[in-house]
Amino acid sequence: MAGDAGSANTKRATQTAPVVTTALVLAGGKGERLRPLTDDRPKPMVLANGVPILEHHLRWLRSNGIERAILLTGYMAEVVQAYFSSPRVEGLQVECVPEPTPLGRGGAFRNGFIQAGVDDEMVIGTNGDVVTDQQLAPMVDLHVRTGALATLLLTHMVSPFGIVDVGDDGVVGGFEEKPPLPYWINGGAYVLTSSLLTDFPVEGDHETSVFPRLAREGRIAGHRSEAFWRSVESLKDLRELEAHLAASLASGWPAAPAPLRRLY
Repeated sequence: MAGDAGSANTKRATQTAPVVTTALVLAGGKGERLRPLTDDRPKPMVLANGVPILEHHLRWLRSNGIERAILLTGYMAEVVQAYFSSPRVEGLQVECVPEPTPLGRGGAFRNGFIQAGVDDEMVIGTNGDVVTDQQLAPMVDLHVRTGALATLLLTHMVSPFGIVDVGDDGVVGGFEEKPPLPYWINGGAYVLTSSLLTDFPVEGDHETSVFPRLAREGRIAGHRSEAFWRSVESLKDLRELEAHLAASLASGWPAAPAPLRRLY
C-alpha cells in the first residue's frame, strides 16, 4: 500500500496543471458598511478610481487566463446585468446568473455552477469585491500537486491597530503601525475541482460546512500569498485600493479601463 501511495504522489507531482478558463464570481453583496455608496448598487459595483471594483476584479481574472466569468448576482442584480450587458473586458465572456432567492455564498456558487452548465474539470471561485495581484497559476499547480479538491488563496492577517513593542522591564522600545500578524486568512479566491460544487449547500455557506470537512479529510490546500490583496470593507479600504490601482496603472499594468460617467 505504501508503494501505491508513493506512486500516486509521484504521479500527482509530475502532472501538468490544466489550464483553468472559467470563474464563478460572487457579485451580490449589499455592502452595508459602505453606505451611502451602496444605496444604488451592490458592493462589487462601488467605483474605485471611476470604475467598478468588479471590473478591476474581472481584468485581473482575464490577465490570468480566464475566458468565461459567471457573475453570481443577488442584491440589485439588475445593476450588474445592465453594466456588463456591454463588453467591458476584452477577451472575456461575461454572463450573469441571478439568485431566485438569497442562497448564501455556498448556495450561490452551487446554483451558478449548475445553471451555467459548467463542464470544466476545474474552476476558479472568487469574491467579486476582492482585488489582488496574486497570479492564479501557482494556486492551480498546488491544487494538482496536492490532489486537493479546493485550494485557497491565503493572505496575511494585518493588525487593525498599531503595535507597541514593550520589554519585560516596561520600557517601550518602539511602535509599528498595523503590522502583518503571524496568521493567514482566507483571501476569497479558490481553485475548485468542479465535482466538489455539487456538494456545496443548496443554501448556506461552504466555508462553514464543506471546507471544514475537507480539512478533516486532508483534501484542502492553501497558497500563502505575499502579493497585494484588498477586500473592500470600509471607505479606508477603498482609498487604499484606489492608491494601489493608481500606482499600478502608472507603471503600465494592467491596461487602464476608461473611467465611468455613469453605471448604465
